[in-house]
Amino acid sequence: MRELFIIRHAIAHERDASKWPNDDERPLTEEGIRKFRQVARGLKRLVDAPDEMLTSRLPRARQTAAILEEQAAFPAAIELDMLRPDTEISALIRALQARGAARIAVVGHEPDLSQLIGALAGSQGARAAVEMKKGAVAHLAFERRIKAGSGQLLALLPPRVLRALRRKG
Repeated sequence: MRELFIIRHAIAHERDASKWPNDDERPLTEEGIRKFRQVARGLKRLVDAPDEMLTSRLPRARQTAAILEEQAAFPAAIELDMLRPDTEISALIRALQARGAARIAVVGHEPDLSQLIGALAGSQGARAAVEMKKGAVAHLAFERRIKAGSGQLLALLPPRVLRALRRKG
């Protein structure tokens, strides 16, 4: 069995060409960092750390991955070009298929992540009717290998649920 955790980056600054002429460089806000630390602690209570974590190279995704390392004991993030915004979903799926780890976490961007969920858990060409809020986590399972249409969506957790979990017990 293979598992995939799909994580949308935390709350980032709004687009502002005067501060970030290249939108790729937009970082997380202080609120985003604070709230995602809580999300990561809630996630740690719910699941064991994956074997591998992949992230977009954009600062907001790398910062989110760093919080998962720090707060949830996830492994050090590896940058994957296919996780940058507007990458063809089929290319991302091929890149995930090439990974050897049984349990993988990916940190990326919308709308790509919702499209990835649709491609993996839906039928060929289907679009997911999901919305990944900033800081949300989806959990998919596959019998043998990561393949379009063969994933089972086990959970889609909004950040408020994960923040609440960190306070339980």
